[in-house]
Amino acid sequence: MIQLLKMAYRDLGRNRRRSFFSALALGMGLALLLLMAAVVEGEMRGSLESTIRLESGHLQVRADTYDEVKTSLAWDDLIENPIGIAAQIAALAQVEIATPRLFASGIVSVGDETEGVRVIGVDPSSGANAPIRDGLVAGDFPAADDREGVLLGQPLADRLSLHVGDQVTLLINTSNGDVDQQAFTIRGLYSTRTPTYDDRTVFLPLAKAQAITRAEDHASTILVILHDRQQAEAVAAALQGPGLLTVTWQKANELLIQTEQFAKAYMIVLYLIVLGVTATVIVNTLVMAVFERTREIGILSAIGMRQRRIMAMFFAESGLLGVGGIALGLGIGGLLVVYATKQGFYIGNMGVTGMMLGERIYAYLTVQDTLTLTVVAFIVTLLAALYPAWLAARLEPVEALRAGQ
Repeated sequence: MIQLLKMAYRDLGRNRRRSFFSALALGMGLALLLLMAAVVEGEMRGSLESTIRLESGHLQVRADTYDEVKTSLAWDDLIENPIGIAAQIAALAQVEIATPRLFASGIVSVGDETEGVRVIGVDPSSGANAPIRDGLVAGDFPAADDREGVLLGQPLADRLSLHVGDQVTLLINTSNGDVDQQAFTIRGLYSTRTPTYDDRTVFLPLAKAQAITRAEDHASTILVILHDRQQAEAVAAALQGPGLLTVTWQKANELLIQTEQFAKAYMIVLYLIVLGVTATVIVNTLVMAVFERTREIGILSAIGMRQRRIMAMFFAESGLLGVGGIALGLGIGGLLVVYATKQGFYIGNMGVTGMMLGERIYAYLTVQDTLTLTVVAFIVTLLAALYPAWLAARLEPVEALRAGQ
């Protein structure tokens, strides 16, 4: 085996430029695959994390008749005494935060301009609002007893040319099917760096949201944040009760999870295409080597070298090209992934149904993806040697010697 590797190394060294560029082609292909895998994984992870911290939480407790698509405000579809229920849930050891939220559809009106929004009534003191508080770019979060304050997203404010202290009229659907309206003062502007969320979400103190929607002491859902999201199923089972439905983050983000699975399956096809192109370069390199060394192969065959050993020699050359290419690919790909992890790719307000994308997509490369792509690239490189090795092994010694003259 050692002798074969030495021969393979010597043979590759005969045309170092060609060998280097063949390995480089494999390296560039692997680097591209690593970057693609990291970007897809980062995109899905970022979207899921944003959805959990801004929208779904790890668990949501709601009335079993509540329809989140219709944003129902009928009392029968809401949770009564939400603050008391949230306190009971928060007492569980696995629970970090439990807070009520009330959702309503509304319209922000400024002069002749109007924008449809989603109004969320929240407890301003809850830690679940940390992403919003951390994202404040101007002003403050409205206080719990504020009856005239509202918090707007920066993109919405920019589009309507609004600033902290300006007045807006908010029209909101109520529990009896009517529409109520009131003038509010903008207390603050926020940006979570998630345009699809910031652009359409308006926050009110829970008490004010309950009053203007006539929901009284009711809420749409209890948002639950756990210490460990892997405990979601166990905690959900403990929270089941008559008239209540507990939705886990997996169920709430089912579409996103399915999209991630589909994306990974689709990426496998792209991986094979890229590796197929790079394998073609390896095939061409080794086929050229066969034609250049026809006489040499004939001599080896004439002195008794078996066909399988001749094939093994070309597999060894392919293996060395694979090792060199993989080393280059890991180096180049590692640099690209590090850049994409730290700087990300700016995509702006790219709205995708069912996904909450931020302004930037940051790469996230897993050890599993790295090992999988590395092993697959090496296997494809070895498979690329099948035809050249077979071509060399089937050469008749006499014909090979004549062809080499």
